[in-house]
Amino acid sequence: MEVYPGISMDAGIRFGKPCIVGTRIDVATVVGALAAGESFDEVEAAYGLTHEQILSALRYAAHVAAHLPPAVKVAS
Repeated sequence: MEVYPGISMDAGIRFGKPCIVGTRIDVATVVGALAAGESFDEVEAAYGLTHEQILSALRYAAHVAAHLPPAVKVAS
């Protein structure tokens, strides 16, 4: 099921992790590779993705980060 433009989740694929639609490549793998310093071109080549698919993963990650509550307790 597509849960965000270009991103799907299926319990039978990658344990239900959000993946690029039509692939078994999860968003965390793509974001992690970019965070580790790999270029867009390197990620495209390594995982057989398009530039737009990589952007979809980044957009989804930004959306999730913007909508999750903080992971730390707010000081009182």
